[in-house]
Amino acid sequence: MAKRRRNSTQPSSSRGNDDANDANWLHNDFENQEYGEDEFIDETPRVDVTSDDSGEENIPKHNPKRNPKRIPKHIPKNRKLDQADLRKRINPARRGEGKGKAPCWVAFDTQWIREEDGVEKKYAECLFCMKLLKADGTLNGTTGLNRHWRGCKANPENQQSDDDNQSKLSFKKDPTGEGHVYTWKHDEVRIAKAILGIFTIGELPFKWLENEACIELVNALNGRVILPSRHTASRNVAQLYLDERSKLLKHLSNPNTAVHLTTDTWTSPCQRKNYMVVTAHFIDDDWVMHKRVVNFREVDTHKGEDMARELLVCIHEWGMKKVMSMTVDNAKSNDVAIKYLVKKLPNVYDNGNQFHIRCMAHIINLIVKMGLKHQNYHVECVQNAVKYIRGSTQRIKKFKKAMKDVAVDTKRFLCGETPTRWNSTFELLTSAYDVRDAFVEFGMQEKSFEKDVDRVPEFKDFEEIKKTIDFLEKFKTKTEKVSCSTKPLIHQFTREILDISLHLTNWSMDPGFVEMVPGMKEKYDKYWGDYEKMSDFVFFAVLLDPQCKSQFLLYTFREMIKYIKEQEMTTSSIELKAREMVRETKRKMDGFFKTYLENYDTGLSSQQQTPQQVVDCDDDNDFFGNYLSSRGVNSRMVETELESYLNEPPIKYSKNFDILSWWKLNGLRYPIVAQMAKDILGIQISTVASESTFSTGRRVITDYRSNLSVGIVEALICTADWTRKSRMPIMDNVDDILNDDDVAIELEEAIRSNNAMGKRPKTNYRSSRFQFTKNRLKPAPAPEPIPVPALTGGSVFGSVNVANSVPVLYPVLDGSGRGGTNAHP
Repeated sequence: MAKRRRNSTQPSSSRGNDDANDANWLHNDFENQEYGEDEFIDETPRVDVTSDDSGEENIPKHNPKRNPKRIPKHIPKNRKLDQADLRKRINPARRGEGKGKAPCWVAFDTQWIREEDGVEKKYAECLFCMKLLKADGTLNGTTGLNRHWRGCKANPENQQSDDDNQSKLSFKKDPTGEGHVYTWKHDEVRIAKAILGIFTIGELPFKWLENEACIELVNALNGRVILPSRHTASRNVAQLYLDERSKLLKHLSNPNTAVHLTTDTWTSPCQRKNYMVVTAHFIDDDWVMHKRVVNFREVDTHKGEDMARELLVCIHEWGMKKVMSMTVDNAKSNDVAIKYLVKKLPNVYDNGNQFHIRCMAHIINLIVKMGLKHQNYHVECVQNAVKYIRGSTQRIKKFKKAMKDVAVDTKRFLCGETPTRWNSTFELLTSAYDVRDAFVEFGMQEKSFEKDVDRVPEFKDFEEIKKTIDFLEKFKTKTEKVSCSTKPLIHQFTREILDISLHLTNWSMDPGFVEMVPGMKEKYDKYWGDYEKMSDFVFFAVLLDPQCKSQFLLYTFREMIKYIKEQEMTTSSIELKAREMVRETKRKMDGFFKTYLENYDTGLSSQQQTPQQVVDCDDDNDFFGNYLSSRGVNSRMVETELESYLNEPPIKYSKNFDILSWWKLNGLRYPIVAQMAKDILGIQISTVASESTFSTGRRVITDYRSNLSVGIVEALICTADWTRKSRMPIMDNVDDILNDDDVAIELEEAIRSNNAMGKRPKTNYRSSRFQFTKNRLKPAPAPEPIPVPALTGGSVFGSVNVANSVPVLYPVLDGSGRGGTNAHP
């Protein structure tokens, strides 16, 4: 027999922030776990979410005598609840109540049922169909209740007409601007996913669900949608994180998947916490390159060994069996972490000597910053002038007026400079050069300009600035190119660094860069001057490029020898040295190929690893048999798959060549070499993929969300990276900002024009432009007659004019010019 009792609620603890500690249970502590050197764990999820949360299984028999047609009194039969009424009913603001119940409890009664073992358990009884569902808050939650409530056929809210069940036509524009007609139907699952995307991809706070503007928007779009609470939304995000994590785990834990890691650290200015991000890069079986953020966790220190332990925890969590490389910046702690890490990882190529890849973008940054320390006085003159103009709002307005007076071709204003970012200096010089004519006009309007700065920029200064811009343009292009993480770049590493070397050599002859270039070449030699310190994977990738192969590798070694030669070498000696380096690289690659042949050979590749010799000798003379063997009589040499690939001539060069597509098409010809290419081409040459995650972290962890738990921060950032379809940035780009400036100018002109007429602006929301008319006050037009259908009893009204029964107010102007209203019947 069922026994009812009142469900007591525990008062919730006070929270420092609306989003604070929403999912502290998400993050488990792994510090107390001990791992062996070669021990891997397939999966250690951070959240233990019970798989059976529907609450619809193993329900004890309970059939009380109730009227099945009874409708709860607190739910009107013919009335839909709006969001405000529903929240007042579910979350009463009474002292001692704690946090309110979930919205689904409006359709359920609490039942406590004693089972066979004598333990009372909590069930929820549907007020419409009388069905019992498990409702224990710890084991079951409200997932099953929400699913039943929204799909219960006895619920009057779900009883739709035939028109509601029918799909509707809707109009939608694609990213190109073309419109398409498609069918639309109310889908709860799609709506729930879209709500989660608001917080993961849109990066909005959880309390946005309780904002009155959000509630009004949802009611206007679809009044049948009931928004979850912010606490439920945070738990749904955590569950989505676990679901997506399980999908990604299948790829990363595959022994045949080579994973390449990039990592970096960041300190949150709001929380004052140190975070370490780990990004995994791999190429799947369809030859598509992927980038996934697998870790965004707090670290206590920046010491190398501590960071290495955190990396080991991350690798063990994801069950990575084949970590081939790690790309980091040039911090000394990273060198210590790499040395510690390779000792703990099994099956590392060449004992970990090729495991460490230095970030190319950071090295370019160091090279340019070294050169800017010796910049000429022309650059300093323009920098001081820009700093002076941007230092005052009045001077900014006057300079914009000067830009308009000289009619410059760009709307871009002067950019500021950040001392730690060399590209900000490049942007400053570029923006100043584009508006160079406005500096002269500004000096004529602002008399104190010449007094406050040491020297006003002249046209000869901008001629030298143009040279500096051309010189730095190469480094900006290289930085943008190596920052891409969606396509392979390791096979282009040697050509890019040698292009920088050639660029420095050519500009060292210019008199204006005599002091700048030597320091840059010194920094270049520190990291890229010695080819013996480069990873073997860099040269393997050149051989795996079907457009280059051995011919380009020979040319590369030849130029490297010319650059780093310590003594004069003849052309023939350089050529012999370069050919010897190519043979050594092929020998190392052949050894690497044999390891793949042992693991992946399925009989499809060429069958030869060692020369097969067949000697037919009639005599039993061993001496003569040795002679026949040495002469190669009746001997046959079989070519390996790697040699067959390398002996083929390179294909014709194409600027838009896709190396992954080529290997996908030719993988059947060279199956083992193709597996090598898949593993090597995924190596990253920069850590930009990890550093870009910190931009997301700055938008997620703000001053208003500084109390977010570490677990929910990781769930938000990782899930956003996994589920985001488009890699377009969240923030506005330059075109959007310029468009906003145009709208602001139109708004100012509209307000100024309206103030001159003394009228209010009329806003056209459809076109987002401000239009003004001579808004004279006229009597309102009479309403259209509303036809009324025939009534029962034979009486028929042809039409009824509402204006005859309801007073209408018409604006008029009295003699004094002041507005008033008159009532007309």
